[in-house]
Amino acid sequence: MRTILITGPGGSGRTTIAAATALSAAASGTRTLVLSADRTDTLGAALGASTGPAPAQVAENLTAWRPDAATGFRDDLAAFQDRAASALDLLGASRLDPEEVTPLPGAEELALLRALRDAALAEAHDLLVVDLPATPHALALLSLPEELRRYLRRLLPSERQAARALRPVLGRLAGVPMPAEWLYETAARWDVELAAAQAVVADRDTVVRLVAEPGPGGADAVRAATLALALRGLRPDLLIANRVLPETAATPGSWLAGPVAQQRKVLEEWREDYDVHGVAHLGRDPRGADDLDALSVPIVNDSSSTVEWPVTDRLADDGVLVWAIPLPGAVRDELDLIRRGDELVVTAGQFRRIVPLPSALRRCGVDGAALRDGELRIRFAPDPDLWPRTR
Repeated sequence: MRTILITGPGGSGRTTIAAATALSAAASGTRTLVLSADRTDTLGAALGASTGPAPAQVAENLTAWRPDAATGFRDDLAAFQDRAASALDLLGASRLDPEEVTPLPGAEELALLRALRDAALAEAHDLLVVDLPATPHALALLSLPEELRRYLRRLLPSERQAARALRPVLGRLAGVPMPAEWLYETAARWDVELAAAQAVVADRDTVVRLVAEPGPGGADAVRAATLALALRGLRPDLLIANRVLPETAATPGSWLAGPVAQQRKVLEEWREDYDVHGVAHLGRDPRGADDLDALSVPIVNDSSSTVEWPVTDRLADDGVLVWAIPLPGAVRDELDLIRRGDELVVTAGQFRRIVPLPSALRRCGVDGAALRDGELRIRFAPDPDLWPRTR
């Protein structure tokens, strides 16, 4: 199954583009599912058919689904209270009733990740179109599975589960109770669920598509999004320039002459770095199948959004291994690297990622780094105490 993740700055029309993409794919005979995490039914407004917590067919070959974050959050909390019943009773805590529970911030993102996982595992569709939140929240959402799995591994290492029989003894020796079995079981279940969502995002059949209006604000948002995606090992397969004004509107003396010229300049700059597809301004907010069809939005192509971070062996010439990390738009003064055990903390501007080192680099020390032509090259020198010796 192919997956298209669509995002863009707020107000860029990303939900409309997601709806148009899904409708275009369905019209070509592709079994398509479109997902959205918006609390309000903006997806349904664009499609001309209401969407809700249950998947519903809104057109031939097209199913729309807007997961209910509140229901999922209540179910998760109820399951947690059941598993932790003895601990809650020991503390004298009173249990929460489902009716008094409201979803916490971030519940929509978790509900969308779970729906993304379920849709991929069901294999009931050929194409999955995901209307992600606005770019900053979407980037946090894409990194959430990896980050949460890392936290789980640090807080509840899997190797500690092997000493189940020793936990009562260790608890008496330490003088504190050891984590209960249900806690490890819950962590293992969460890890499996997060791994499934992470696999969908990292799959080579998944593409990330940016939507933005050509203008100064859109240009800044696209530049920041490109750098953040690169730090995740991703790149946009297409840049959808939305609401492009016609050149004929730029008549002398018209107030539209300025906006048209501004859009033209940004579009020229974008075409130097991206595969750009322009979507014309209809003069109104698109509503319904006819308007969405008039947008002529492209569906999936054969490209992939995943980007390789290769390690080059230059031991014979320079005595180092070089790890190349593409970071288009990165600024040298805003880059920071920290080696932390077998991990590398990479900071680029306001974005940061903690990545595990490839196995060969774990036996090396950082020997320097340089940023050239939008690529960060980190040099690693073998540690004599860890590197295999040759006779």
